[in-house]
Amino acid sequence: MAIALDNALDLVREKVEAGERLDFDDGLALLESDDLLALGELADLGRRTRGGDDRVYFVQNLYLNQTNVCRVKCKFCAFAATQKQEHAYTISPDELVRDAVEQRQLTGFTEIHMVNGENPHIDFDFYVETIGKLHDALPDVFLKCYTASEIHHMTTLSGLSHEQVLRELQAVGLGALTGGGAEVFADRVRRLVALGEEHLDVWFHVHDTAHRLGIPTHCTLLYGHVETYEERVDHLLRLREQQDKTGGFLAFIPLAFHPANTVFERRGFKFQTGAADLKMLAVSRLLLDNIPNIKAYWISLTMPVAQVALHFGANDVQGTLVREEIFRAAGSTTGTEQKLDELVHVVRAAGRIPVQRDTLYNELQRWDD
Repeated sequence: MAIALDNALDLVREKVEAGERLDFDDGLALLESDDLLALGELADLGRRTRGGDDRVYFVQNLYLNQTNVCRVKCKFCAFAATQKQEHAYTISPDELVRDAVEQRQLTGFTEIHMVNGENPHIDFDFYVETIGKLHDALPDVFLKCYTASEIHHMTTLSGLSHEQVLRELQAVGLGALTGGGAEVFADRVRRLVALGEEHLDVWFHVHDTAHRLGIPTHCTLLYGHVETYEERVDHLLRLREQQDKTGGFLAFIPLAFHPANTVFERRGFKFQTGAADLKMLAVSRLLLDNIPNIKAYWISLTMPVAQVALHFGANDVQGTLVREEIFRAAGSTTGTEQKLDELVHVVRAAGRIPVQRDTLYNELQRWDD
């Protein structure tokens, strides 16, 4: 065996090249490193060593938010409202479907991404009716809807178990879950920023149940507020452990915290720098060796940073994101939509091959030239 090297990144490189799994100390060393370019190169090496190539994916999707009324008062959220607030809204299933059908005629999206507040003033039938009517009206559109927290909220409304709720939604057309509600798994952090949200065990139980029912899901980390590097690494390793068990995560999305219009803005919190975002993406790619896709979420990162992220381990720039509202509410100024030709241009300019995908990463169109 080679003599141990002093440089922590060199030690990580040895593991990556040998196909060895990184551990907690490796993850912490990566986050503590200031050698950003070396981190990017390592992440790209890790991606290619595990079978990655030059393809970069994106999906043509529509974002829907049926209600912003929420029982939880998360300190990081600028989207939620109480029923009595002027900007609160709840859209009926029929109205939502009419809007989605009209949008489909304009953009031809293949995926609906929908998350909401946890509205205590509706019942479980509201959700079942919504998914069923969306599926009936748009049978060839994949429905990626709801967070684990929303699924748990539905059990409270209905008295059903997680499995029963998921089975009923799956039966009427639900295809996948989103990754929201994970925030940071550390109890300390959740007490500080999301006291009203369920314990992390609930998040994992919902995703584990979904995976065992054949429902793929996504996973996230909301970083850049009160969490430590140690808590970030712990979060990633918990996700990796779950993926070892069930293999149901399609992709991981690191989400940079946006403080605008939240209590954190009043406390002087700033937006993450591009360098911090790139570091987080690189470390995610290196630690999450069993999750094939790492998304550079352009509406959070900005498109220029997302483009650079394709050399820091990311292989997906998410999609067209028509009418994304949650990051906009928290101060994102990156726009609410990207056209397909713009995404193709961005990926090509990064020296990668643009591939339009569906939700399950089947290729729909590729631009090789």
